[in-house]
Amino acid sequence: MDKKTLMEKLKETGAYQEGHFILSSGLHSAHYVQCALLLQHPDLATIIGKDIADHFKDKGITCVVGPALGGIIIAYKVAEGLGVRSIFGERKDGDMSLRRGFYIEPGEKVLVVEDVITTGKSVKELIEVLKSAQADIVGVASIIDRSNGSLDFDCEFFSLLKLDITTYSSYDVPEWLRNIPAVKPGSRGI
Repeated sequence: MDKKTLMEKLKETGAYQEGHFILSSGLHSAHYVQCALLLQHPDLATIIGKDIADHFKDKGITCVVGPALGGIIIAYKVAEGLGVRSIFGERKDGDMSLRRGFYIEPGEKVLVVEDVITTGKSVKELIEVLKSAQADIVGVASIIDRSNGSLDFDCEFFSLLKLDITTYSSYDVPEWLRNIPAVKPGSRGI
């Protein structure tokens, strides 16, 4: 799916939203991407997962790992496209971990997949968990990259669509945005 079509699908499904949002990172934004609304359509999830998988098909990946909650579906669809297993990391007492019997073999070639990356906090935490399991992190992928080019995961970072959406700290939210009631759609409960 090309970038223009992906953006159209984000809008058609209501995944691309406008308003006043407090992101999981604590930053404020006038735009939010709720990929769950896009990925609730299995046909679209399959296409998007295959597009990411195709980018990494010759890298020898044996496991795709996504952070809960946003990365679970897309990681699964990417793994399906690669014909490998999919697992996810989740927080326990605030710390990212592999649970539910999930494991990584030492040296296993892993791709970390997230739906939307803004600050990269969840992905970085998951990478640390995977490194402690001696995984070989081949790359990081996302549907949407909102980082404005500010991230370095010390491996390849690929996204289907880069959105340069302005974010604000709670100290510098502009007046026009402060006048819109804020909502907290993120998964970390901030």
